[in-house]
Amino acid sequence: MTRSVFGASVQGASHIRSGKECQDSLKKLQKDHDTVILAVADGHGSDACPYSKAGSHTAVNVFCKILGAYLDTYAGQPEMLFTFLKREGDTKIAREIDAEWKRRILRLHTKQKRDIPRNAENDPDKDAIYRMYGSTLLGLVLTEEFLFAFQLGDGDIIKVSETGIYHIIEGDKILGTETHSLSKAESWKKAVTFIKKQKDDEQLPVMYMLSSDGLANSYKNDEEFQKTCRDYYTLLKEHGVKAVSDNLKTWLQETSELGCGDDITALFAYDAM
Repeated sequence: MTRSVFGASVQGASHIRSGKECQDSLKKLQKDHDTVILAVADGHGSDACPYSKAGSHTAVNVFCKILGAYLDTYAGQPEMLFTFLKREGDTKIAREIDAEWKRRILRLHTKQKRDIPRNAENDPDKDAIYRMYGSTLLGLVLTEEFLFAFQLGDGDIIKVSETGIYHIIEGDKILGTETHSLSKAESWKKAVTFIKKQKDDEQLPVMYMLSSDGLANSYKNDEEFQKTCRDYYTLLKEHGVKAVSDNLKTWLQETSELGCGDDITALFAYDAM
């Protein structure tokens, strides 16, 4: 099996017009030939979140650091790691991500010498600081033995193969533009995880995709979005990774222009013979 990992972030068409920078971030961490960590985060970008680009950048780094450390700790013990993630994924792991993100945000805010908001008791208002950096987070760990997915907030984690297409995690659909966020108190309670053992006889190729909500929101419904995911899979099969990777930014920019106008990030792992 050969695994190719690639992705792109593009500034949304509406953000280009308003001069707002892209608030999305992505990161990939290849641990070995069979193991990779993928992460995508979407900073909220509202007036209340002026530093959400830094928030999303911090989010993807935190996910890769924490899950990478667990892969190192359980190196050579995939069954033990599988059991641990199945039992602790949406509790201990989610708590660690929440706490580490908030720790880094406070350190960054202080290092940048930004104004410190105060609460009624005139103490530093940490919650107000976190809100300035609000971000969602999607994460996926692929190993030879299992996949582990993590989601806090909107966005999509998709798997496409010859047998069909499905959401690895069914993300919460919150009314309006609100979404769950790392910036909120006890954000870990809103995290959703999924873990599943890989099938030895699974037919290749298989495509995994993490995408910020700007992609799905550019289509009128989930059926149209899934059709696009299937199109990417077909393009990878017929034209190869390089062709798709080389054109990805252009395609995502066109999608934003014709769709919701938001930033779009898509990060792929493609397994083939």
